[in-house]
Amino acid sequence: MNHRPLYILGALAALLAAGAASPTAGQTAASAQAAKPAAKAAAKTGTAAAKPAAAKSAAHTPATGKWKTPWGDPDLQGVWNDATATPLERPGGVAGKNVLSDEEADNFQDTLANDLSRDRRDGGAEADVNRAYNEHWMDSRRLKITADHRTSLIVEPAEGRIPDLVKLSPERQQERADRAAALARFNAGLPDSYTDFSLPIRCIIRTDSPPYMPIIYNNDFQIFQSPGYVVIQPEMIHSARIIPVDGKPHLAKDLHQWLGDARGHWDGDTLVVETTNFRSDPGVVFQGADASTFKITERFTRVAGDSINYEYTVEDPKTWTKPWTVLIPWNKIDPKEQMYEYACHEDNYDMAHFLTGARDRERRGDTK
Repeated sequence: MNHRPLYILGALAALLAAGAASPTAGQTAASAQAAKPAAKAAAKTGTAAAKPAAAKSAAHTPATGKWKTPWGDPDLQGVWNDATATPLERPGGVAGKNVLSDEEADNFQDTLANDLSRDRRDGGAEADVNRAYNEHWMDSRRLKITADHRTSLIVEPAEGRIPDLVKLSPERQQERADRAAALARFNAGLPDSYTDFSLPIRCIIRTDSPPYMPIIYNNDFQIFQSPGYVVIQPEMIHSARIIPVDGKPHLAKDLHQWLGDARGHWDGDTLVVETTNFRSDPGVVFQGADASTFKITERFTRVAGDSINYEYTVEDPKTWTKPWTVLIPWNKIDPKEQMYEYACHEDNYDMAHFLTGARDRERRGDTK
């Protein structure tokens, strides 16, 4: 599918701010006045009802080893979906609760689903425009929380929040200020040059860059395997990560790539992938980390015939005070569904119109 660039920009900004979800979500859950059947929450999450503590433990249970390729590696192949309403960071209203009861989870999901809905018509014209496409174009699976009733996708630190930033160097502070100024110019319709357009707007990378996070649509991933290699093909944009699992060393440290340099190995039934060597362009590395010291360690574990645990740990001593870890369930989709090629090229053609229009507005003195 092909979507408007401003909308994508807003979606990615929302993703980065996922941890700042409204505290009212947790407050609503905590103030539920009547218990609701666990079956209702189970129906909404698409899983059988289970005690939260047991579900949390099951989320970390390794596969039994019965899913094997013909050459003996753990079999992760198929098309998987990672959509969920569970936020990256734990909202303030549920601070101190990493797993909710059935009753609390039911209310938590209802509130998050309402907040995420693109069919709402409250908030005035500007809010309506910012919601852009309606729910018909969205991934409906993103309106359900994880089956284990967690309040955040972050599992470490235990408080479910991104660790504090270290003191950034003056150069990095200036880089962030420059990027914010470029974004402001673009949003005002007055970009100075094509470099004011973010990488997602220019269709270079988007959420196909690791680590993977659920967003509003295009949450599918197809995994292929052959002896010595695993390939991960995201639905978003056009990338495919070809990951050696045969012991090949990393590239030289001075060779940098949009998606980084990934090397994998098997730890029992788990595929462990370490990725470094990202390009330093603004917006490439996750959450504004420093490309020179940024490392992601991803773990893919098949825990059921229709489920993979996707867990990643982010490390960057130049950005955060300590590493942090995220756990996202990947669910196998209906075999009748199909991933189609994603076409992203609007601004390759429209960039001239953006820049010409900006210069015309400047000549007319229209700079607001």
